[in-house]
Amino acid sequence: MFRRYWWASDPRDGLGIALLTIGLSACAGAQNQRHDRLNSAWRASAKPQDGSGGAGSGKVRSLETAQVLDRVTFVHAVLKRNPSVEASRQAWRAALAERAQASALDDPMLEYSFAPLSIGSGNVPYGQVVTLSQQLPWPGKKALAGEVALAEAETAAEDFAATRLRLALMASLLFDQYYAVERSLELNQQHNALVRDIKAAALAQYETGRASQQEPLQAEVELAHVEHERIVMTSRRAIIVAQMNGLLHRAPQTRLPPPPTTLDLPLVFPGPSTALQKEALSNRPELKSQRARVRGRQAARDLADRESYPDFGVMASYNSMWAMPEHQWMLGFSVNVPLQLGRRRGAVEQADARIAQATAELLGVSDEIRVDVEKARQRLIEAGHVVRLYRNRLLPAARAQIEAARSGYVTGQTTFQALIDSERSLRNVELNYQQSLATLGARRAELVRALGRIPRLASGGSAP
Repeated sequence: MFRRYWWASDPRDGLGIALLTIGLSACAGAQNQRHDRLNSAWRASAKPQDGSGGAGSGKVRSLETAQVLDRVTFVHAVLKRNPSVEASRQAWRAALAERAQASALDDPMLEYSFAPLSIGSGNVPYGQVVTLSQQLPWPGKKALAGEVALAEAETAAEDFAATRLRLALMASLLFDQYYAVERSLELNQQHNALVRDIKAAALAQYETGRASQQEPLQAEVELAHVEHERIVMTSRRAIIVAQMNGLLHRAPQTRLPPPPTTLDLPLVFPGPSTALQKEALSNRPELKSQRARVRGRQAARDLADRESYPDFGVMASYNSMWAMPEHQWMLGFSVNVPLQLGRRRGAVEQADARIAQATAELLGVSDEIRVDVEKARQRLIEAGHVVRLYRNRLLPAARAQIEAARSGYVTGQTTFQALIDSERSLRNVELNYQQSLATLGARRAELVRALGRIPRLASGGSAP
């Protein structure tokens, strides 16, 4: 009777329900497509990746077979082996599994009861009641709950991408430090030999009576400083290797292949700031993650608003204790009465506040990304100028100075102190030049990461 009245009361009611059903089916279909895309992306994330994000990168060499460690090989190995990547990937998987739970109906309830005094009684038959019931939420509630869960899965997917970017940047920065400390040790060995030659020249001058005893002693002091620097550099190299192995999920003392002898980074300066910022706003996973979070908050708000609509229940039962067979089978219908309006209004108000919070955070993330890009761009330009300064002016001048000082000391035209000062100056310039190359590589990696790309530029790669 109720069912006939529901459909026959007004033809427009039937049309409205039909349109609602079509709309919900379309939303569910779109959700399924997004979920399938996310699930396919998750499965693809388990496959070996070179981390390039671009075509034509070629096959990445294995870390175990590499004779010389290059940036691409190391970054790829970190992204493949670091546990944080797999932890983030499994968090993505867990978020994907949440949608099936959020959008599913509650389990049906099967109830059984009996009249114990009827057991074994010769006067009455055995009495029992079997009831099957199912709760049905208002149309759209489960779809909105699924949308909230799907937005969380999209957030987790972007968090996975952000984790890979963060680890790739850490790996690239450590690679530059590894290069710098290895070259510094090489320079230290060269200057150790140079100071020994200077000491030998001072002894020769002293033996001929053309120099005081102080000059060989001064050379010995300088040699001790050089050897002390070697000890400090050796310790620093061990620490860097331990950090690199930590990223690779290996024992800290595991041997690594040596770095390349030169970085050979081209001094090509980055493009206009506006274009770089636009690229970053399109690529950065942090921004995509925050957008997904806003979508989830909006769906949660719609769900809170729909909680003002009642839920339903349907049931069917069999009761053997009714005498007439027509009364033994029953069908039922239930509906909750949403009278607690204050609680529901509070939930909607809370959801509105969370949308406003997530939207404001989205604007904040956008501002941070723009600042990150401009800061990285300026620091890269600065690092490029420093490399040019050392390469074109300071290194040639320091090398000419030491040659002039050595020649002048042998001929008696230059003091020994000037010779020691020129050697110290050359040593500092050469060390600082190698450090400036490492800094240039680090600044390039920082800008690439700020743009939302994997920082894994190899020697000779193009600038951002």
